[in-house]
Amino acid sequence: MTFPLLAGLESFAHRFTLRHPTIPVDAERGEVVARLWQWHGSQAVEMGFAESHLCIAEQVHGCEVAVLDIAPTGPLAGSDGIVTQTAGLLIGIYVADCGAVYLADPVTGACGIVHSGKKGSELGIAGKALQLMQERYGSDLRDVRVQLSPCIRPPAYEVDFASQIRDSCLGAGVLPGHYADCGLCTSTDLQRFYSYRMEKGRTGRMLALLGRRLP
Repeated sequence: MTFPLLAGLESFAHRFTLRHPTIPVDAERGEVVARLWQWHGSQAVEMGFAESHLCIAEQVHGCEVAVLDIAPTGPLAGSDGIVTQTAGLLIGIYVADCGAVYLADPVTGACGIVHSGKKGSELGIAGKALQLMQERYGSDLRDVRVQLSPCIRPPAYEVDFASQIRDSCLGAGVLPGHYADCGLCTSTDLQRFYSYRMEKGRTGRMLALLGRRLP
């Protein structure tokens, strides 16, 4: 899956992987991610990035955002988001009901991606990532495009964190016309999406990917 708001930014590539039709996912998170890893790595190559430059956050349901300049050797410990200005790095986070928030600045070339579910949204992780882009890379938040992925929503879930994410981003200075939400609920279509809540924790993960292409 791709999104029109980001597809219009020629220097960036993005993708949101859907449910794999044959890989079994009735297992715990670590095992499932390992099963999906080869397929997810192939997505990076299809997008024009080296598989070794696929950079993933550890994801601990917090609000730490890692600043990345070179490809790490493994998941970024303790982080639920990543920002970078380095072309050729492909940053990603896993979701299975939580929201993936894509951040892209076509002026400075900075970008970010965060894992924002109930806890991350309460803690304002998207706003924190935007602040880091502003501080580290000189982003004017009026230039930044923000896209929210499919995620679980009311009435399937008691907290409308999609609304919290939007409020956080617009409150930080993102223009309403530069914010987009696909509006899709992961709980309503298990043919396309994995849903942690609907599948009682034993399910796969979608992978949200964003990177700036090499010149």
